[in-house]
Amino acid sequence: MLEMTVDWWQLVLRAGVVYVVVLTLLRLSGKRTIGEFSPFDVVVLLLLAEAAQGSMLGDDTSLQGGLLVIAVLVGLNWLLAFISTRSQRVEAVVEGRPVILIRDGQLDRDSLLANNVPEGDLDEVMRGHEIRQRSDVELAVLEPSGQISFFKRQAKSADQGPADASLRDESAVAAQDTDLADGAGQS
Repeated sequence: MLEMTVDWWQLVLRAGVVYVVVLTLLRLSGKRTIGEFSPFDVVVLLLLAEAAQGSMLGDDTSLQGGLLVIAVLVGLNWLLAFISTRSQRVEAVVEGRPVILIRDGQLDRDSLLANNVPEGDLDEVMRGHEIRQRSDVELAVLEPSGQISFFKRQAKSADQGPADASLRDESAVAAQDTDLADGAGQS
């Protein structure tokens, strides 16, 4: 229990490789948060955890080995967050970029397909925010977190200018963020 059967450096290397591979696979799988996982997603996540555990520890069942792997994973996660907050390029790779789903009331079906967002789920989330039709939406954005931000159309006045300019003025646009309905927002 207290004696490691695998060299410490092998545990560090294994944990690092598994961390990078699992992070990459999860990043490629889509924009979902834990609250939006379907039962299938939870099963996949549990199986990933079980498979990764064996890959990281090998035959080592010691307390020190397990604690070392935990420390490496937490350290890598902290390091990645540290670098992401200081580099927009790294943040874009790790977190992703926002994706426009609706612009000027027009649905971007290609963006929906590319991010595995069912049209019906987008409509459901819209209705949950008392937006009756897509034509009432200036902009709907799938955020890297998996949430959808809605910017409602504003009534144009003579001095307001173009709609895109009003989006830059926070006082002119009411933004509503919402979690995706169950099953939406994968990419």
